[in-house]
Amino acid sequence: MIKKGYVLLTTVLLLCSACATKATTKRQIDTWLDKPAHVQVQAIKAGDITSADLVAGYLARIEARDTKVNSVLSLNPNALAQAKALDKRIANGEQVGVLAGLPILLKDNIESTELPTTAGSLALLNNDTGRDAPIVSKLKAADAIVLGKTNLSEWANFRSESSISGWSGVGGLTRNPHILSRSACGSSSGSGAAMALRLASLAVGTETNGSVICPSSINGIVGFKPTVGLLSRTHIVPISFSQDTAGPMTATVQDAWLMTSVMAGSDAQDKATADADTHIPTLPTSSLIATDLKGISVGVVRYRQGDNPHVLAIYEQALEQLKASGATLVEISDFNQPDTFWRDSYNVLLSEFHASINEYLASSPAQLPARDLEGLIAFNSQSERELALFDQSIFEKSLASDSLESENYKNAVSLIQDTAGKSGIDALMAKHKVDVLVAPSNSPSFLIDGVYGDHSPAGFIGIGYLAAVAGYPHLTIPAGAVKDLPVGISFIGAKWQDEKVLSIGSVFEAKHGFYITPSLLPTRFDNPALKAVTKPYQP
Repeated sequence: MIKKGYVLLTTVLLLCSACATKATTKRQIDTWLDKPAHVQVQAIKAGDITSADLVAGYLARIEARDTKVNSVLSLNPNALAQAKALDKRIANGEQVGVLAGLPILLKDNIESTELPTTAGSLALLNNDTGRDAPIVSKLKAADAIVLGKTNLSEWANFRSESSISGWSGVGGLTRNPHILSRSACGSSSGSGAAMALRLASLAVGTETNGSVICPSSINGIVGFKPTVGLLSRTHIVPISFSQDTAGPMTATVQDAWLMTSVMAGSDAQDKATADADTHIPTLPTSSLIATDLKGISVGVVRYRQGDNPHVLAIYEQALEQLKASGATLVEISDFNQPDTFWRDSYNVLLSEFHASINEYLASSPAQLPARDLEGLIAFNSQSERELALFDQSIFEKSLASDSLESENYKNAVSLIQDTAGKSGIDALMAKHKVDVLVAPSNSPSFLIDGVYGDHSPAGFIGIGYLAAVAGYPHLTIPAGAVKDLPVGISFIGAKWQDEKVLSIGSVFEAKHGFYITPSLLPTRFDNPALKAVTKPYQP
């Protein structure tokens, strides 16, 4: 299952004559590996490169680049054979899908037939269900190739109040590829870091509250959390049925838009998706993608922009770019929420996780050592590795949480959803007559801390929590860098306004044009520009 067993062959595969196409040299293949997915797929269809070239190239990159970062958890041993079969179909003139031949990495809480789905937990090490999540079925129907699975914060960061983002019992620790001593954030840590290193054409993450947006922003890539219910959640290890969703993590907004269009749609097993078919974003084309923001009003959120002067400078530059692109900017300086909001939102997740994880574990066809939350707690209690870094305090609180039938749960979920949705994003957009809200996505990455767990000295900024709780679309795009670390800007819209958010974001991305390449610095002090100042002064 673990990647090392497969990637030892990639050097040979890369030189294999069966993989040779017009792009025959390693340098040419490397150039294609760095191109956006929507460009790659057109090249595959045109015969300028093959899917096998991409698969072999990315396998070689994983072997060469991921040793220090540890973002990829497992690899599909049949990926190259599947790519060659797709290439043969194209050579025979057959019609192929919109993602034809593109290698994709899945966060390892999303089921696929190729590999077990562990959620990073040793308790699910053998969770080989033989099932594809419906979103994976849609990706495959579009002729994408599942390259492998990415590491994640174990149980999607919902096991301990002192957890370390990017660590799982199965995968170990994923690091930030820009500065290795910094967090890759979570819980889609591996997908964020892998895309920053360009170890696949596309990646998929999941979010309950921040788990697509934070690792995308902190690793310097595009991340999109769709409206909850646009994408099926069936056969994805759950936390919260009111907030969970998968989402694309990509190199560009157009790639995220393309993936969303493919993965979206109703699923009879997921009642939240009942209206999804009427809201599937149109596939992005040159005629559909806007070139300016004339007529668009943007709500500039100030009340959670933070006070880091470097982040604020990047925010102001992004706002100037929006204005130069034709948008009208409207200042939003305050927002009030009930004093119990944070407590209630936590309690809702505790209750929903207890019910959801019990249902998931009971339904898995695999032979598992635990079939409910109580069993998971008992399993972890006997595992030295699982409890070596942090406890399972969230599990224990979830086990003791209010039932879904209790008045406490019902009142809490009503309060937080109204606060974030009707009285939050909806009210702010209506009052200020804006099409989207923008804010910094987050502070630059914080240090990995094996003593205290995750903590950000600058705090967690932005309003992504409102989009998460309301279940509304949220897009983050790289906007700049602070001391070698990327910073993103967020675009948030109303329910089902996914295509509008993606369209506005694509214009900003095209005009702003920021991109950052990971430097794999051990610490910031290892930046060559800082070497001299870390040594004693020499007059």
